[in-house]
Amino acid sequence: MDIEDVVKELGHLSLGTRLKRIGETLQAQTQAVLAAHGFELPAAYFPLLAALDRLGPLSVGELSQAIGVSQPVVTRSLRGLEDDGFVESETSEQDRRVRRVALSRKGRGLVQRSQREAWPAIEAAVAQACKGLRGDLLSQLAALEDELVRTPLVERVPS
Repeated sequence: MDIEDVVKELGHLSLGTRLKRIGETLQAQTQAVLAAHGFELPAAYFPLLAALDRLGPLSVGELSQAIGVSQPVVTRSLRGLEDDGFVESETSEQDRRVRRVALSRKGRGLVQRSQREAWPAIEAAVAQACKGLRGDLLSQLAALEDELVRTPLVERVPS
C-alpha cells in the first residue's frame, strides 16, 4: 500500500517541515559521501571547520553567526571537535568571558584533505541533484526530494 506523503500534499502549509526533511536527507547523504572518502566526523562539523578555516579564530557567538545555527549547537559541536583535537580554544585577552576557537594543526590538515577529496564531490553531487529543477518552489522541492530518493549523493560521486 502506497501511503500519501501528507507533508508534500499540504504545500506551503508544511514548508518548514519539508525544508527540514530535505535538510536531514542531504545531511545523511553527505555523511555517506564523507564516509566513502574516509571521513568519520559528523557532517554537521564541517561547516564549523570551514568557517574557522575561512575566517580564522572566532568566538562561539561569531561561529554561530557565520554558519547560522544556535550557540548551544555550536558549543556541543566544538566540544566534540576539541575532544578529537581538531580545534583549540583560549580565553580572549580583551574579555575573559569570551572563548576564541581556532583550527589546530590536525584540524587544518583535516580541512585541507576534505577540501581536496570530499568537498568537491559533495558539491558536484548536490549540484547534479538540483540541475533539473524547474517551476515554482514547491515543484522544485518535490523534484529535489525525488532526485535524492532516486539517486542518493553517494551514488552521484564518481568512484
